[in-house]
Amino acid sequence: MAKRMILMLGVVLLLVGGLGFVKYRQIQAASQGGSFQPPPTAVTTIVAQREMWPSTLNIIGTTAAIQGVTVGADLPGTVAKINFESGKSVHAGDVLVELDTRQERAQLAAAEADRDLARITYGRQQQLVNQGVVARTEYDNAEAQQKSTDAKVGEIRATIERKTVHAPFSGILGIRQINLGQYLAAGQAIVSLQALNPIYVNFGVPQQESNKVQIGRTLRITSDNLPGVQFAGRVTAVDSVINEATRNIQIQATLSNPQGKLRPGMFVQVDVGIGASRQVVTLPASAINYAPYGDSVFVVTDLQDPQSKKTYRGVRQQFVKVEGSRGDQVAIISGLNAGDEVVSSGVFKLRNGAPVQVNNKVQPPNNPKPKPEDS
Repeated sequence: MAKRMILMLGVVLLLVGGLGFVKYRQIQAASQGGSFQPPPTAVTTIVAQREMWPSTLNIIGTTAAIQGVTVGADLPGTVAKINFESGKSVHAGDVLVELDTRQERAQLAAAEADRDLARITYGRQQQLVNQGVVARTEYDNAEAQQKSTDAKVGEIRATIERKTVHAPFSGILGIRQINLGQYLAAGQAIVSLQALNPIYVNFGVPQQESNKVQIGRTLRITSDNLPGVQFAGRVTAVDSVINEATRNIQIQATLSNPQGKLRPGMFVQVDVGIGASRQVVTLPASAINYAPYGDSVFVVTDLQDPQSKKTYRGVRQQFVKVEGSRGDQVAIISGLNAGDEVVSSGVFKLRNGAPVQVNNKVQPPNNPKPKPEDS
C-alpha cells in the first residue's frame, strides 16, 4: 500500500514538473519575442527648404452685389405682359412687367371728361363773375371743382404708371417668379436684379491684424470655381465695431467684375498683404500630422535600438508651428530646420522611433500654384 502511494506521488510530481517546464519554455519564448521589431514602414520624404513668402492673410470671403433687389409689384393686378427673360441683362428704366390697366384707363377717360367739363364751367364762371352776374361763391366752387378733376386725372395716371414695373438700375436678372395672367398681390416678388460690376467682397479680419488692413490696401481674390483666374481689388470700407462672438472686424473690398464671373453669395479666397516678405520652411501639406495638442512632422534620421544597440533608419516626431498655405504647400515658421529630411506621405502610420524605408518614386503634390488638371 505504501509503495503504491509513493508511486502515485512520484507520478504527480513528474506531471507537475513537466507542466512547469512547459510553462517555463513558453515564458522564455515570449521574452525572446519581445525584442522583435516590426518591418519598416514605406514612406516618401522631402528635404525641407527655406523660401521667401509674402506676409499675407488668407481669409475666406463672400461676394455681394453693389446693388441688389427683388423687384416686386407696387400695386395688385393681373400680369398682362412680361418683357424680360430670366438671366438676361437689363438697363435702368427698361420695362419688365405690365399689369392689366383696362379698368384704370376707363376710369381715366371718365375723369378726363369730368376735367374738361370742369374747365369749361370754370371759364364761364370766370367771365360771369367779372361781369357781376354770379356770386363769388359759385366762381370759387367752379375753381375748386376744376382743380379736383385735374388731381383725379393725375391720380389715375399715376396708378397706371405704377402698374408698369421698370428696372430700377442696370444689372443681371435672376429667374422669373411669375407667369402671364397671374394675379399679383402688392409687393409680390417678380424677379431678382443684381448689379455685378463692380462687386463687393466681405470678409472678417482678426482684431489683432485689423490695424494692418486699412482703406485703400490692395488685395487678391481667387475662387475654386474659377481656377487660374485672379481678381484685384482694394479695401473700401472697414466696420466700426468688432464682432463679440468671433473677435473679427468686417472688411469690405470692391473689385472690377466686367464679365460677371463672380456672382453674389460665392465663397472666395482673399489674400491681403500685411507686411514685408518673410523666410519660412515649406513642406507639402501631406507632411503635417495635425492634432489638437499640436501639429508635428516626422524627421528621418539614424536611430539606435536600445536593446540590440544597432543603428537603423527611423523617424523622430518634431512639433512645428504652421502659419499660412499656398497651393499644395504649407509654411513652417518654427520647429524645423532647412535641410531636414521630412516624411511627406504616410505620416498617419508612424510613431516616434518607428523604422522606415524611403521610396520616393511617387511623390505627393508640392506645387505652390497647382493647375486644375493636377487636382
